[in-house]
Amino acid sequence: MIIEPRMRGFICTTSHPAGCEQNVKNQIEYIKSKGSIDGAKKVLVIGASTGFGLASRITSAFGSDAATIGVFFEKAPAEGKTASPGWYNSAAFEAEAHKAGLYAKSINGDAFSNEIKQQTIDLIKADLGQVDLIIYSLASPVRLHPVTGVLHRSVLKPIGDTFTNKTVDFHSGKVSEISIAPCNDDDIQNTVAVMGGEDWAMWIDALKEANLLAPGATTVAYSYIGPALTEAVYRKGTIGRAKDHLEATAFEITNSLADLNGKAFVSVNKALVTQASSAIPVIPLYISLLYKIMKQEGIHEGCIEQIQRLYEERLYTNGEVPVDESGRIRIDDLEMRADVQEKVALLWDQAVTENVAEIGDLEGYRKDFYNLFGFDVAGVDYKAEANEMMGIESIA
Repeated sequence: MIIEPRMRGFICTTSHPAGCEQNVKNQIEYIKSKGSIDGAKKVLVIGASTGFGLASRITSAFGSDAATIGVFFEKAPAEGKTASPGWYNSAAFEAEAHKAGLYAKSINGDAFSNEIKQQTIDLIKADLGQVDLIIYSLASPVRLHPVTGVLHRSVLKPIGDTFTNKTVDFHSGKVSEISIAPCNDDDIQNTVAVMGGEDWAMWIDALKEANLLAPGATTVAYSYIGPALTEAVYRKGTIGRAKDHLEATAFEITNSLADLNGKAFVSVNKALVTQASSAIPVIPLYISLLYKIMKQEGIHEGCIEQIQRLYEERLYTNGEVPVDESGRIRIDDLEMRADVQEKVALLWDQAVTENVAEIGDLEGYRKDFYNLFGFDVAGVDYKAEANEMMGIESIA
């Protein structure tokens, strides 16, 4: 079938298998170009199909020749209907890994559930024995709690006062003002339940109980802090409370792994275009201005560049992992440089509909957004018939 992007609000409801495949190949080639990393050899990535999780799986496999198991929750294709982009990403990754002689298997299902945890445990026991790196990169707006049966939904809201600031519709380029009402206590609790550290700890506890963690095993979860411009609605809002919980959980997990000499870290990563960030008010305008500055400075990074640098410059330096005063890895260091943030703040004050395309990088934002779904990828013939039924080799 001929596949074109179909938009519904801030979501693209179609994805292109050949475009997703090319995106994965491009990331693999980048990792190969950077040389080998003396990293983990048996890696579990929870949330492995898009964004930082996918980049982590690619970096582990093609940077360190690691065997990888990826867990994700993606929509499979049907005749005449495309899969979600993460499905096609994972299909392409597995195919390329197998061509390179690398072990790669995937599990598709709700990573919050006990069933998927057990399925993963059984696969590790059967094929790998133990794992030495666990990446936790789940990005879900809802969580069905495996113990209580309660369905929790996260919200992005400020705490205390209504938040009012600029935002941009990245499709039309219209800059407008938006207000977000403050949360209630239930909003905070639900958001922490979905995006905090409880499920991460459950995964590590289950793996340790099954004796599947190698001595010295490391686990890393991903977080974000961001600038003063967004902190009222992000870092000091409901999501910020969840991130605080995630970061506190890292210390608890490290304590629980003391007998294995294992450690848990939270890596604070750079702001990037994702399906989630595109729907968050204020963030698209901030990212488009940030991109403009970082590209001018020659320091812009996408997911794959961020994770390659995380592995090479932070996790696997044969020394202590460098962290900030709160124990976090800061791979957002280039974004948060004082000179970068000062320039973004100046552009923020100037930004209006009439000039945002000039002073910001809206075109780069749009391209990255469409790339998420396999569209607007260089070298792909979008007029050609595409095989929407592309399968993942390890998933029947």
